[in-house]
Amino acid sequence: MPTDLPNLLTLSRIAAIPVLVVLVALRDPWGDFAACVVFSAAAITDYFDGKLARERQQTSAFGRMLDPIADKLLVGAALMLLAGMDRLTTIGLLPAIVILLREILVSGLREYLAGLSVGLPVTRLAKWKTGFQMGALGTLLAGDTAASVLHLSFLPVSLIGELMLWTAAVLTLVTGWDYLQAGLRHAGAAEPARAAQPSEPARS
Repeated sequence: MPTDLPNLLTLSRIAAIPVLVVLVALRDPWGDFAACVVFSAAAITDYFDGKLARERQQTSAFGRMLDPIADKLLVGAALMLLAGMDRLTTIGLLPAIVILLREILVSGLREYLAGLSVGLPVTRLAKWKTGFQMGALGTLLAGDTAASVLHLSFLPVSLIGELMLWTAAVLTLVTGWDYLQAGLRHAGAAEPARAAQPSEPARS
């Protein structure tokens, strides 16, 4: 049910997006710090919603549908905010583009494979990618401005965030290639099976 706690946690990631937009748009150091907190809290729910659903046996088709959608909306919104508010360097835009394109690729693969009744399981490397990606986005949302109000100006927070984003982008390319190969294998197997099916007789 949509009102189960795991699904509510998943929905909270979507609800966090307009809050993030407002906080980042303030262009205030404390707003940046709050944006980092909100994003980090939303990202953590990605772990707990699945864990609780399994422990409470509350897995559902609604949850399986909504979980990847919520993740991609949250990540996409954060990337667009960082780019739109000039919080990324020109070089930092490259991993952001790679990550966004990979999300679109995997979404397309999942949609195609769903038509074949084939699932696309999440690999362990993909989980590491998600960890670096969420950590990078939270760090970049905080930026050097939030570091200054926390008396951490000596830390190159934005640089650290971009290095983490590059790490996530490299893992994104690897996992994206793995998913693409899996999709091509299933597509290749589906074509002979489709060709072997007898055609329907013509109707007068």
